[in-house]
Amino acid sequence: MKTRKIAPGRLMPLLAPRVRNSHKGDYGHVLVVAGSRGMTGAAVLAARAALKAGAGLVTMACPATERQLVALALPEAMTFSAASSNGCFSLKAAGQVAGLARDKKADIVLIGPGLSTWGETPAFVIKLLSALQLPAVVDADALNAVAIAGRYPQTGLPGIITPHPGEARRLLAAAVSDRPASVAALARMCAGAAVLKGAGTLVSDGVSVLENTTGGPALAKGGSGDVLAG
Repeated sequence: MKTRKIAPGRLMPLLAPRVRNSHKGDYGHVLVVAGSRGMTGAAVLAARAALKAGAGLVTMACPATERQLVALALPEAMTFSAASSNGCFSLKAAGQVAGLARDKKADIVLIGPGLSTWGETPAFVIKLLSALQLPAVVDADALNAVAIAGRYPQTGLPGIITPHPGEARRLLAAAVSDRPASVAALARMCAGAAVLKGAGTLVSDGVSVLENTTGGPALAKGGSGDVLAG
């Protein structure tokens, strides 16, 4: 499968100048579902990135026992305490978070950074994805939950998945030797878009494949994927 390189100059026109008399409600509401005991930093990094990228509002939903940590780290974001067990999301939290997305009128949900795969967390992820009525960015341990379940919930809404090569291998249950073909297959899996990270990150809608030629080995560190997802 052929790839086309993404020229930075093609992206800038997509970032329209902001109207002078606009307000925070004009720039979208991102719901970040992330974090667990020992990995609350992932939630903070993702939420901060969403704000830096221009989101007007960001709400972080995290396990109830960890809420205070993320609230102190990012005071400009709103927070929500979800049902938890041993510092991780419990299955009961799926209904709570789906209701939060509806009540807060979120425009998109990011789920995955720092979730862990402990206990009921994988089941929580699948139940939440099935219940959401809006697009979702699925990253990190939420992708591992999909791999454990053996299926991506088909909701009729577009998804964006952001796997690194290891997560892609688990999702496809196959080696990722042909990166362009793999990223296209991943995009078709979620009926949306896939971002296959690595040296020369690939982006696909299931038909065409684009290559991001920017970045470098300095990004090979914990947290960079959380920022990308945000």
